[in-house]
Order: sequence, then C-alpha cells, then structure tokens
Amino acid sequence: MTYAIAAAGTGGHVFPGLAVGEALVAEGVDMGEVLYVGGTRLESAVYPGAGFPFLSVELMGLQRRFTPQNLRLPWVVKRAVDRITGEFEARNVGSVLGLGGYVTVPTGLAARRLGIPFCVSEQNAHAGLANRLMSRLASRSFGSFPETVGMPAASWVGNPIRRSVLSAVDPTEARSSYGLQQEAPVVGVFGGSLGAKVLNDAVEAHVTEWRNTGLQVLHLVGARNAEIVAKARGVHGWHVVPFEDRMERFYAACDLVVARAGGVVAELTATATPVVLVPGAFGSGGHQRANAEVLERIGAAVVVTEEDMGRLGSVVTDLAGDPAALKAMAEAARSFAKPHAAANIGAVMRELHGRVA
Repeated sequence: MTYAIAAAGTGGHVFPGLAVGEALVAEGVDMGEVLYVGGTRLESAVYPGAGFPFLSVELMGLQRRFTPQNLRLPWVVKRAVDRITGEFEARNVGSVLGLGGYVTVPTGLAARRLGIPFCVSEQNAHAGLANRLMSRLASRSFGSFPETVGMPAASWVGNPIRRSVLSAVDPTEARSSYGLQQEAPVVGVFGGSLGAKVLNDAVEAHVTEWRNTGLQVLHLVGARNAEIVAKARGVHGWHVVPFEDRMERFYAACDLVVARAGGVVAELTATATPVVLVPGAFGSGGHQRANAEVLERIGAAVVVTEEDMGRLGSVVTDLAGDPAALKAMAEAARSFAKPHAAANIGAVMRELHGRVA
C-alpha cells in the first residue's frame, strides 16, 4: 500500500515534502511506495532525481483579482482530481499528505473521494489559502509554529527538514571547504535556491563595510545569478557560491546568517543559527513577516524589513561583533526547534495508513 505526498512549486514546499518521504523510507517503507504529486516546476526534477515515483498534473492558482484566467480553474482542478484519483486507485494509496500550495487542493479532493486519510502540513505562521481550505477535510493538520492562523486545529510539530541538515559538521572543516579564514567571523547570506535580489544587492552595498570591520561574507547567490560571481572575484572577504546542496556545511561555517523568513526558519532553528531575517512582502497574507516576528519575539532573530534595508549593514556588524548576543540567539533558536517534524508526520501517516477517512 502506497503513501502519497503532494508538494509543488518552491523549495519551501518541495523540500519539506521530500523530508517526509525520506523519513518514511528510514522507517522501512520502500521508496517505490512513496508517490509524489506535483506539477512541472522544481518538484519535477527533485523527486524523480531522488528516486521516488512522481505524478505530474496540470496546476493553476487562483488569481486574487478579476481575470478571465480564473474561469479555467474549475476545469483544471477537475482534470487533476480525476487523474490523481485514478493513480491513487491503481497504486492502492493508503494515506495522503499535502504540503500546501495549489496541488494540495486536487490531491485532497481525490483522497476525500476515495475515503483515504488526508493530512496537511503548513510551513508558515499564517496558513496559505489551500491549506486553510483543505484542513477542513483533513484527518490531521500539522503546523510549524505554536499557533497557525487559519488552521486552529493544527498540531505544533514543526516544519519537516531533511535529515542531512542535522548532520554534524565540524566548523573548521566547513570553513576550509569554502576557503574561509578560521579566525574571522563569518556572515552567511542566502535567499533560497534561486537567490533573492534584495539580499544580493544588500551584500554588494555592504560587503566593503563588513570586510573593513573584519567580517567574512559567505554568499549563496542562487544558480541564476552568475554575474555576482564575476563581481565578487578578487574581492577579499567576499566568498560567493552559486548553489549549495549541503546546507549543513553552510550553517556550520557561519556565525550569523542573513536570510528570508520562509520555511527555511525551521533549518535555522534546528541548527541553532543566529539570523537576521528579511521577510519578503510576497506570498499568502504576509506569511514571511509573521514567521519573522515569531522568531524575533523569542529572541532567536533580528528582523530588518525591506523598507528599512539601510539598517542591515550596522545590524550585521553589531551582532557579528557580540558573541554573547549570538550565543543567546542560538540558545533561543535551539529551544524553539522541532528537528524531528518529518519523522513525527511520517509516524502519523503510518498510523492512519489504510484506515477509512
């Protein structure tokens, strides 16, 4: 009997989904019995690349303004539900998990049609529209924060992260692998797998200031921003990496990180990494700002808004030069972390497996 996981679009959905599948496999489930459902974006490469079966369906999001495109949405959803239903029947799917986003809707409706237990997992402090809707049909709902706005029944289990992120990495070896000096503090900056222009521009604006105060910058620019690699070439203290598939090494090398405030906050807390969060003003209901405010409130992060980016240079300089503040932030992050979310969600899926919803 097969497990199904629906996650699509960005790494914020895709990689937590992958983490749950890997947790199921670690508990003895055959990899061929974990079916992923998604569209044609990142998920179409990640899941097959990891060796899991993958079902691609046409996806379409609701535009939150009047547009003729929305008239197609019911037909797109119906076709996706029909296709997913057929695949679930053929594979004898016994439990289903949706990670939010457009694909969660047809996947949940297919599970409901067949009487299969269906769960949803939300990455953010404010639930997205799909999870708000589908949690009403769910057997269980999971949240990444103590409270999830829009999903009041969600259990706080944390956001699933891959086991590899929790791997112990020696900071000395991590710094050596990037060509960093051992003694000088390291500020890491990243904006996700594709980078973030706001953060990349901020590094370019402040790197000289940071370097002059003795800081080193480890900058993950995103695979599509090769021009920044050329700009940084020969600039002492500015170490640029287009893409990192071993984030545990990146966290181990850094004393302080500057990042967006999406689902990655789970990795930052699980690795006890002090962070300056720059929430993006995009997505569903300002979810990044809500995530950032939770971490700031518990003392694990400092928040700098996009409107106030002029502060970033001094905020980073002050924090990086204050070991006591960094230690306190790390301890706050560690106390908040839920590093075993993937295993715990997988355990519920196994518990519900084969029951009639």
